[in-house]
Amino acid sequence: MAQYTNEIDAPVDDVIYESIKPSSSKSFFLFAGAGSGKTRTLVNVLARFKKEFGNSYKLRNKRIAIITYTNAAANEIAHRLEYSSIFSVSTIHSFCWELIKSFTSDIKSWIKNNLIIEIAELEEQQSKSRDSNNKTSLSRAKKIQSKNKRLASLTTIQKFIYNPNGDNLTKDSLNHSEVISITVDFIKSKALFQKILITKFPVILIDESQDTKKELIDALFELQIQNEEKFSLGLFGDTMQRIYADGKENLEVGLPDKWVKPTKKMNHRSQSRIVDLINKIRKDIDGQEQLPRNENIGGVVRFFAVSRKQDKFETEKQIRRKMQELTSDGKWFGEDDGVMTLTLEHHMAARRMGFSNFFDPLYAIDKLKTGLLDGTSSSVNLFSRIVLPLYKAYVKKNKFEIANIIKQHSHLIDRQSLQNDPEKLQFLHTTNDKVNELLSLWNEDKHPTLIEILKKVQETNLFKVTSTLKLILQRCGVDSDNNIEDNEIMEDDESLLAWEEALKADFSEIIRYNEYINGESKFGTHQGVKGLEFDRVMVIIDDEESKGFMFSYDKLFGLKPPTNTDKKNLDEGKETGIDRTMRLFYVACSRAKKSLALVCYTDLPEGLKTNIIRSGWFSEDEVEVIA
Repeated sequence: MAQYTNEIDAPVDDVIYESIKPSSSKSFFLFAGAGSGKTRTLVNVLARFKKEFGNSYKLRNKRIAIITYTNAAANEIAHRLEYSSIFSVSTIHSFCWELIKSFTSDIKSWIKNNLIIEIAELEEQQSKSRDSNNKTSLSRAKKIQSKNKRLASLTTIQKFIYNPNGDNLTKDSLNHSEVISITVDFIKSKALFQKILITKFPVILIDESQDTKKELIDALFELQIQNEEKFSLGLFGDTMQRIYADGKENLEVGLPDKWVKPTKKMNHRSQSRIVDLINKIRKDIDGQEQLPRNENIGGVVRFFAVSRKQDKFETEKQIRRKMQELTSDGKWFGEDDGVMTLTLEHHMAARRMGFSNFFDPLYAIDKLKTGLLDGTSSSVNLFSRIVLPLYKAYVKKNKFEIANIIKQHSHLIDRQSLQNDPEKLQFLHTTNDKVNELLSLWNEDKHPTLIEILKKVQETNLFKVTSTLKLILQRCGVDSDNNIEDNEIMEDDESLLAWEEALKADFSEIIRYNEYINGESKFGTHQGVKGLEFDRVMVIIDDEESKGFMFSYDKLFGLKPPTNTDKKNLDEGKETGIDRTMRLFYVACSRAKKSLALVCYTDLPEGLKTNIIRSGWFSEDEVEVIA
């Protein structure tokens, strides 16, 4: 192999910088594989841009939009850019909402037309139903009723609302998919909207572009082609790391010739054995190879083929001990365990950590997933960001912190309430009594359920309760708000049923859930840790436990044959479940810096070992059967 330095990718920063300069603006796609320092390039280029063109952008009221996949990534980039006003850093949903929120009449027209189409389609399906009393027909009838109700309510809406991190259940709110769809339609069809967008954001940079909604990517492509002299689109990504079905397939194929297409070659993250593994995984996909840093030699990789008859928790414990011996790294096992365990689905982590009673019902509802996984659902936040800190302060007997939390979150003691009450001292005493009443739920080592806590919060009126939770209280016979039914959208009954089930959980599950979604636990998912890195990684693979249908490791490893659909998609050049699983496997393996343990549960451990060795990804001494 030819010699190279660790600075082999340095010219890429210059290429990207030249692409976003106002005088030489070009659109680009930057291939940036795992651990390639993509965020560092982004920040370095934008810091340089700010120094040279920042004042000009401020004077002309222009900004560069940086769209990221998660709130955490957006916050990190904004921080590293020192929160400069010439950069707008946000998630895709927040960005889209900022673009459309002032177009109330246009939004209303779009919603009206969309509802008319959806109702017509549902009524046509309903007319073909043979049994009007079966579950599908009853559900469809309820949806028709709900959509008609929403259609009728449009005339009363003065302004739409949307919370990128909320449940969005009220009649004047938009849901997550609507915000994207409306933005796409406006970009494609409204000349004024296009002009406003390009004038305000001459440059739009999209991180993790391979997982950004394909409809939005296509709309921005079209906008760029029509306005190539005035509008630059910059995509950062790696098609091998596309793990969501709504991302654009083969993003890098068919880009216009005028686009710049730089490539980052180095993996700064992982030691050489792990870089070699991930290169082999993607070899037959696109042949892209990365180079490890010169000093990153070594690394340990082991694949464990485990019978599903084994006790999973005990087996995983034994494997951590074995990895400790193989690596001579004490942090693989013991009290100071420094292993990141990646499960295929969040509910597998919830089960291992002990918060599945709370998590599973909500996770089963698509419209609740985003806020639940981001930890930003306003309904969840009542428990995780208000009650939990209050509980922790109570356990520590920290009265100052308790008072601070009440002052920050309770509407009872805001400035206006205190000013309006003539008996201020008595008012504060009463509030303190209410705080003690809520905290008494934990007296004598009691373990209250979430519904018990919610009822007490409502009874004491200490904190404001979301409309979703008010509806739950009403369904439990608690008088919460006489007007809330006006805002209820009937199609969200499944959401309310899920919340009713979740609220039966013990409060201790909120503690563990909060650790998980804040990255304070030692668990994550194959998908959710994209962009992150850890010294030691254990990847848990179990199709049976994951209960998913989008991915199949049994097929990837040759334990199950491709389905007829897989064969049809393959013949037609379309994506298969095996393709999706291969990319997911790549993402999971590429998180490891020093050592990697792959734990695959199967009914055929010996067959799995044979197939894995045959793949050429692992040597024979790197594969072990636990039957």
